[in-house]
Amino acid sequence: MWKHLKKWLGFGNAIIENEEDLMKKFLIVGLGNIGEKYHNTRHNIGFKILDFLAEKEEATFETVKLGDVTTLKVKGRTLILLKPSTYMNLSGKAIKYWLEKEKIPLSNLLVITDDLNLPFGTLRLKTKGSDGGHNGLKDIQDKLQTTKYNRFRFGISDTFSKGRQVDYVLGEWNDEENSKLQERLKISRELIKSFALAGVNNTMNQFNGK
Repeated sequence: MWKHLKKWLGFGNAIIENEEDLMKKFLIVGLGNIGEKYHNTRHNIGFKILDFLAEKEEATFETVKLGDVTTLKVKGRTLILLKPSTYMNLSGKAIKYWLEKEKIPLSNLLVITDDLNLPFGTLRLKTKGSDGGHNGLKDIQDKLQTTKYNRFRFGISDTFSKGRQVDYVLGEWNDEENSKLQERLKISRELIKSFALAGVNNTMNQFNGK
């Protein structure tokens, strides 16, 4: 009734259209650490996926508050890509700031992260879950005060010897992984676009386990 009253008074359409516009905005966050020494490490797969996506869409990142940001238009949707500059363990601060600044609903947030529990290159999209011991996800959960946000996990496997987890995660991709990364990055790009265009449930059905 209030919606009809607002339209009758002559200002409802603008409000309704604005709400619809907000639902078409998405914050796509790739987790990683800033600095050249981290550039090609397994832990920085979130940055790498966003770099690949931006390059293919001919978009350029700009260094702004709490991160590097660029914006894509995909069939009527606006995708804001964010690479936080807060380092992995404080990722939540940048995400919270950009969600609030751009007035993006939590349902339109997608966080891209590495996952030791998945075989190399496995893609898995989830709408909620624990941090799984991942410090970046732990900080996001703390800052957003919820575990219910979309995360895109990219498998990096756990093929390291006992006590070598940190060296492995912060190590660079080996030759075999590098030879397969391009194909995995292409599918990751399609997953992100599908998330914005087809929704999280359809995207999970299409891409999980690929």
